[in-house]
Parts: sequence; C-alpha cells; structure tokens
Amino acid sequence: MRVDEAVGTLIGRMGARRMFGVVGSGNFRVTNAMARAGVEFVAARHEMGAACMADAHARATGELTVLTVHQGCGFSNALTGIGEAAKAHSPVLVVTGDTPGDQRQSNFWVDQDKVAEGMGAVPERVHSPASAVRDVIRAVTTAVDQRRTVVLSLPLDLQNAEVPEREVARLEQAAPPAGPLRSAPAPEAVDRLAELLAGARRPVIVGGRGAAGAVPGLRRLAEVTGALLTTSAAGRGLLQEDEWHLDVMGGFSTEGAAELIAGADVIVAFGAALNRWTTRGGELLRHATVAQVDDRREAFGFHHPVDLAVLGDAALTAEAVTAALAGRTGGGDAAAPGAGAAVGYRTPEVARKVAASLDWADQPFEDTSEPVVEGEPGSGRIDPRLLTNVLDRMLPDERVVVPDGGNFNAYPAMHLRVPDHEGYCVPLAFQSIGLALSSAIGAAVALPGRVAVAGVGDGGFMMSLVELDTAVRLGLPLVVVVYNDNAYGAEVHHFVHETEDLDTVVFPETDIAAIAAGYGCHGLTVRQESDLEAVRDWVDGPRDRPLVIDAKITSFPSWVLAHSFEAGE
Repeated sequence: MRVDEAVGTLIGRMGARRMFGVVGSGNFRVTNAMARAGVEFVAARHEMGAACMADAHARATGELTVLTVHQGCGFSNALTGIGEAAKAHSPVLVVTGDTPGDQRQSNFWVDQDKVAEGMGAVPERVHSPASAVRDVIRAVTTAVDQRRTVVLSLPLDLQNAEVPEREVARLEQAAPPAGPLRSAPAPEAVDRLAELLAGARRPVIVGGRGAAGAVPGLRRLAEVTGALLTTSAAGRGLLQEDEWHLDVMGGFSTEGAAELIAGADVIVAFGAALNRWTTRGGELLRHATVAQVDDRREAFGFHHPVDLAVLGDAALTAEAVTAALAGRTGGGDAAAPGAGAAVGYRTPEVARKVAASLDWADQPFEDTSEPVVEGEPGSGRIDPRLLTNVLDRMLPDERVVVPDGGNFNAYPAMHLRVPDHEGYCVPLAFQSIGLALSSAIGAAVALPGRVAVAGVGDGGFMMSLVELDTAVRLGLPLVVVVYNDNAYGAEVHHFVHETEDLDTVVFPETDIAAIAAGYGCHGLTVRQESDLEAVRDWVDGPRDRPLVIDAKITSFPSWVLAHSFEAGE
C-alpha cells in the first residue's frame, strides 16, 4: 500500500466523515483515498472557503472534519480559515501536500510547520513510509482528544513509497480516538467554589461553548444558588430553555441584561474564555468575585484575572458543586429538579427585568428607514433592525445563524433568534470579515434539516461570493442577507470625526442581487419592508437554491461598534 493510500484510508478509519477542499496535484491522490474510505468530499472554489466550511462543520457536529489542500500556495490560501479554526479550538485536520525539504528552490516551498504553528495550529507531518501510520494516528488523536486544529503535511517524495506490511496491519487495527477525557475537579476546588456560591446574593453563571455538554448541570446549579444564566457569544443558545437566562453576555447584551450582569456579586464562567467581548472590556466583572471553570489550564486568566480557577470538566464540576452545596445545607438529593431552590438573584423584580431585557428583537427603536421616492432611482433604504426583525418572523425556526463581522454584525447576531446551541455559529475568533458565507455552507452541510442564514456586509460578501457556486451546486437551503451600505461601515463610523478622507472605504452601488442570480441563486433587492414579501415565496418553496437578499440599509454606528471603539479597537 502506498503512503498516500494509507494516509487517506487511515483517516477514514479513524472517524472522519466529511472533508472540504480544493484539489491540486499535491493532494489529489490522498483526497481520493479518503473518499474511497468513506469520507464525503465537498469541493469548494477557494481554499479559504473550504477552511471556513470545515471549521463550521466541526463546530456544528463536534466531529473531526478534514480540510484538504495543495501544498504551498494552496495551504497559504487557507490560512485565515485555519487561524479561525485554531482559535476556536475546532477539531479540524488539515491534510496538505508538502514540498520535499531538499527542494527549497521550488516555487511551492514554504516552511509549512512554522506557518501552521504561527497560526495557532499544531504542525504534524508524515516523516517516512515506516512512520506514516503512527504519524496519522498521532495527528488525528491530537485533533480529537485536544480539540485542536492540526496541519498534517504529506511530502510529495513520500507519497508513492510503499508502507511496510507491519504498518499496514497496524492501520487495519486502528479505531477512532475516544475523545477528550473528562477530568473531575479537585475536591478542595469544589469546596471553594461551593463556599463562594453559598455566600453569593446575586450570582450569575456563564456558559461558553466549552460547556455544551453541561447544560442540565448548569441549570440545576443555578436553580439551587438562585443564579441568573447567560452565555458567551460562542455559547449562544445553550441555556435559552431556562426562564432565568439573559441570552448573550457582553457587547451583544441588551442594556437591561448588561445591567443585571454588572450587578452580580459572583460570576462563575464554565467553558467560557471571559474575553474582552464577553466582559465589555472587563466592565461587567468590575464588582464581582470571578471564578472560572475550564478543562484547559492555560485558559485561566488568559483574558481577565480571576479570583478562583477550577480545573475540570464543566458538567462534572457543576454536578460536584451542586452536591457540595446540598451537603452544606443538608438538602438531600440536590440533583433532583426543584429540590432546595434558592432565591438569590431570582426575585420577582428581577424576573420582570429578565423578561423585558431578553430579546433584541423586542427592544424599541427609532426607525431610520428612508422611503422609496418615485422617479428617483436608488432611493429607499431600510433600517437594519427592521429588516432583521421582519426576517426573524419570516424565516423557519429551525435555522442556524452565522453572522459575519462589521458594523452591521449585531443585527443578524442578536435580532435573529436561534432554536438551540447548534443553531448559532460565530466565525469571529480571528476577527476577520468575509468568513460567514463559507461558514454557513459548512453549517448547512452539517445540519441538513435547517435553513442556514448568513448575515454579511457588502464588503465581506464581495470577498467571498465565489462560494455561492458551491452553495448552488449543493442545492443548499441557504439565505444570505447582505447588509449593504456600499462601504466598510465600521471604518466609516470609526473615522467619521477625523479629517482623513473616507473614499478608501466607500464603494459605488453594486447590484448584488444580479450577481447572485448569475451564480444561480434567487436574488432579491430590498429597499423597504414590503420588498421582503418575496422571502415568503422562497420559504414556502422547495428551498433548493440559495436566496441572496441585497438589503440597501441605512447606516449608523451599532452599539457593539461603540463598545469596540471605547476599548480602542
């Protein structure tokens, strides 16, 4: 068995179900080998798009997902998406060809290991025919068990070589990794956290993406301590079944929710990084004692100092602390719903505030829409809040929302409600714009029963629109909402009071609906609310082609942008 065949076969045997990529000569045969091993191949039009698709697929499923690219330039084309996946701790295995080390004069040569490491990924490689099987097992195990993005380089001069028979036998015995180990917290750490929560009058529990498997435990712990619940942006949807949840903490919070969080005397984060976005630059933590629960030691205090760090699995820790609290009060089985519930922050007055503060879609606003004037081409612009609120009511509840970055970001990110945690994917770990369209494709492939909704600016859309071809080819139920202000709106509003010329970030009118139609999508231009009635036709139809909405919006600084500017971003 050749090395490339062994590598592809082994990746399939170790649990990879789907791969995204762009095929060149350096990854042609290994990609075909993976396909023969049962790994479904999704062809993208650009390596960056393929990387974002793989990242979103890994987030949506929690499964090992493969990105396959050519060596050198193919690998470098994917780097921003690889960096996004690495920062998000997505279990993505990047399979890339590599130029032999003695051919540095090759146009394709680049030190892929150093580049991968610089992007936050784990560099791995096939070192020899004799080590190939072990090299792949190590790479896949790292990706799955440590939730890391791993770059596996496969040098061209090894791909044709024969794998020794004993290693083929090892390959045939390989099985998928068991997955991350769930580590129990130390008893003394549990006692300290229980003591902290027992003395809290206004506790708040924060769930991040790292707490996805801990929802029942977090809700029970919140119940017995009287805590309010909230999530990081990446954890949105985790806790929304609970009547005491405040949706997202941080820049995306309503002002009422932010006020309640800032009033906490104890904040405990489970699997959440407490970065500057989640804490509004630390503002929301200013008056609280802060505890952080995580299964990665390096997470503690990385973004913000904490008063108590608890190393352990989120679910096991929540259960252990709940039991410890029951032992303190003699409350019997604290795991039983309704047993020993405390008041804490859960007063009637707070309940009214929670109900009034929960959804941005329910918050009042002054409509800035500009009317369409007969005889004036190009007139008419719709307020982005009105646009998104109407779409929220029109689009199916079974959805996955994927917001891009930019001044408009908060509208799709928070005015579109989500059904659960799987219904939300935020490709902003690297803070790049232009990733959401491809990420929405990856999410749509991962969750075929849902409509994927990408909220993008005109700038990010124009960067990534080539992947409309992929969405059309796959027949995906995808809605792309383009918040079109003919500009990089964040920069316009950031620098509006300076003397600098804004022409560098402003663009002429673009007929995005016509461009989308050229790719085979349904294209719709929206200037006023009544234009959105056409969305109903798409919703009621077969949904076998993407719908691209070119929404000509009014533009003004969003509240999230205001927080960003205050922090000096």
